[in-house]
Amino acid sequence: MPRAISPIRIRAIAALGLVLFAGGILLWAGTRWAQAQADSIAEATAVQTARSHAGLLTSELQKFRLLPLVLVEYPDVATALDTHTPAAVDRLNHTLELLATRTDAAAIYVIDANGMTVAASNWRLPTSFVGQNYSFRPYFRGAMANGASELFALGTVSGRPGLFLARRLDVNGRPAGTVVVKVEFDPLEAIWARSAGPSFVTDAHGVILITSVRGWRFRTTHPLDPTTVAQARSTLQFGSMPPRAAPITLDGAAATANLGSGDVRYRVGSMPVPLAGARLVHLEPLAAPLAAATTSVRLWGLAIVIVLGAGAGLALRAREKRQLQREARVALEGEVARRTAELRETNEQLTIESRERAEAERRFRAAREELAQANRLGSLGQITAGVAHEINQPVAAIRTFAENAGTFLDRDQIEPVRANLAQIIDLTARIGTITAELRNFARRRTPARGAIAIGSVIDGALLILGERARDVVTVDIALVHRQAVVAGDRVRLEQIVVNLLQNALEAVEGVGKPNILVTAASSGDDVLVTVGDNGRGVDPAVADQLFAPFVSAKPEGLGLGLAIARDIAREFGGELEIGRSALAGAAFTLRLKRA
Repeated sequence: MPRAISPIRIRAIAALGLVLFAGGILLWAGTRWAQAQADSIAEATAVQTARSHAGLLTSELQKFRLLPLVLVEYPDVATALDTHTPAAVDRLNHTLELLATRTDAAAIYVIDANGMTVAASNWRLPTSFVGQNYSFRPYFRGAMANGASELFALGTVSGRPGLFLARRLDVNGRPAGTVVVKVEFDPLEAIWARSAGPSFVTDAHGVILITSVRGWRFRTTHPLDPTTVAQARSTLQFGSMPPRAAPITLDGAAATANLGSGDVRYRVGSMPVPLAGARLVHLEPLAAPLAAATTSVRLWGLAIVIVLGAGAGLALRAREKRQLQREARVALEGEVARRTAELRETNEQLTIESRERAEAERRFRAAREELAQANRLGSLGQITAGVAHEINQPVAAIRTFAENAGTFLDRDQIEPVRANLAQIIDLTARIGTITAELRNFARRRTPARGAIAIGSVIDGALLILGERARDVVTVDIALVHRQAVVAGDRVRLEQIVVNLLQNALEAVEGVGKPNILVTAASSGDDVLVTVGDNGRGVDPAVADQLFAPFVSAKPEGLGLGLAIARDIAREFGGELEIGRSALAGAAFTLRLKRA
């Protein structure tokens, strides 16, 4: 009795059969896709290459088609055809030779009405066209009959193929002959040969005229009818032998060709070119895109196999994983509870640290404001003598005016008394202005951001500095910049300008003609206030750290003035920078935002 096949083995065999069937389907589909992809890529490349080659050929033809049009207007051509005098012919030979050299034309020659060549650019060569009769050539007959003609043919003297461009010349109202330009396409064919596949131009009968494969010239892509063959043989257009078939099989967008190493498959790109009935054909090999597409299919197949194998492995481990996940979940819940307690404790600690940091920041801001206040009071201490002198003058004048007023009262002269009292009022107002500016400068208050005219800030600083700065500081600010409004606090901005002016006054001490220049200018959305002097400049040893706290170029300086000034500028979105003064000393530029 035969042994029964177990159900497990049956299922295994069925699964194996299913896998093999699916693999076969995938292989067939992948092969079809690779072929279609290769055809599409190669065909697109063939069309693009054909378009590029056609553009090069069109450009070459446009250049040479102008030559016959120009030469028929040349006087020596008409003279040579009309008189045949040796001097005129000699001049024309030299002219055609020079023109052919400069234009890269293969040959330029002039034929009389009987078909005899009168002058040619190759008149010096053994293969000269001079004296040759070309009345049998279609391009000559066509030009004499219609005014212009073109023919691609094999040269009967040179034995080299080329395009003959002919143009008729009329003298005294009658046809006197033709001007012919022969163009050879060797350089163009060399450029075409750099492409992956062959390129060629066929005429209306399918004869290959221009080609990157030399052995295909004057061969046909399909058989010629007897009439065409007889006509070509009588005119020697393609030589004495009739054109033979080229090793090419064209089938729509597909082609097969033999370049000496067996048949190769191609995709075809075709473009019309400006020759009668001609088309440019490029054959793009299928091998490279097919290999690339096949590689892609193999890679995709390998990826699918890997995915299926991975899926099978995952399925085998799924149950074990679920068990491990249950165990891990229990452990994770315990760990989460423990970490939650730790995070709660950490969060409470962070809350405490946040409060402490906020308190430290508040103390820092208070300390910075205390330091700025101390700097202002220190500045007031340095300018006390100047302010006292500034107030002393109007006080002395008030006393003088008061004494004079008493004298005038004794004399009953009321008007002089009123004049003196008016002077006293003006002087007391001046003293009030000075003391109010000093009081505002020294007052401790909460900084307020507002819109301040930059001119008023500079005027306030100069008023605080008083007579000490009056004879040294020059303010050169246009009205439009003086009225420019910046964002900031007036007192704190004055503190910056006072600090800069005091530093400048100290820098020009001992200078023969001390000079400090204050300017203001616009730069986009900013206003730039520059304080420059003609002092000794900044010591290079401290230039890089000049704005650092407790760094000073002065032996008795604390090094806090510029650091505080920069902090104030930055508080209002500005900046304080050091530069080179136009007066040859140091310069500091305060950059402030427009309000």
